[in-house]
Amino acid sequence: MKVAAIIQARMGSTRLPGKILKTVNGKPLLEYQLERVRLSNTIDQIIVATTVKENEQPIIEVCERLGVDYYRGSEQDVLSRYYETARNHDIDIIVRLTSDCPIIDPAVIDKVVNHYLNNKGTIDYVSNTLERTYPRGLDTEVFSFESLKRAYHEATLPRDREHVTAYIYSNPKLFKLENVSSKRDYGSYRWTVDTVEDFELIKRIIGELYNTKEKFSLEDVIELLKINPQWNDLNAHIEQKKI
Repeated sequence: MKVAAIIQARMGSTRLPGKILKTVNGKPLLEYQLERVRLSNTIDQIIVATTVKENEQPIIEVCERLGVDYYRGSEQDVLSRYYETARNHDIDIIVRLTSDCPIIDPAVIDKVVNHYLNNKGTIDYVSNTLERTYPRGLDTEVFSFESLKRAYHEATLPRDREHVTAYIYSNPKLFKLENVSSKRDYGSYRWTVDTVEDFELIKRIIGELYNTKEKFSLEDVIELLKINPQWNDLNAHIEQKKI
């Protein structure tokens, strides 16, 4: 069974255009994320799923430089982009990640993937987002190609086409769903990058931890923020966009 991380990525962003290629210490955020996903013990392949638009070329160049596979599909119908990516790469189990999570923890990815693998056949979808106990920015969703295929063929609402897994987790009578929770509730932390304030926080975290502990964990970031609690105020007022 091939397990592949598909990372949706594009240059367009309503609040912070080009955010995934903003640099910290001369390296784009997307590269940090790809390096961290590569540390996962459960991922067999990483594929960046971007769009056919010409302005995505800088994303392609990062992938080619790092030797990461990529696929180009619809900008708005992200569900079809995922389905085509998975089909063309013969993926059995999809790990959905988004490119605005540069400090995602590979151990958290593995925890969610292993929960799916240990319960394969009895669940269709597992994530750490149905009930948020992990920081926003460590989001991981795992589901089978068959579930993705069903969503691709059945979903008709624009929301369900734009947001890959919305049809799956909105239909618990059709799909067996499970959540992976953290032992402690870290759900109030925001480590995703969608605004200038988000980027400032992530820049400080990477700048402090990356050069001393490249494989830093969720717990390392929490300890850093305990030492620098004022950093949490940088993006505390930012509200996540609603689906």
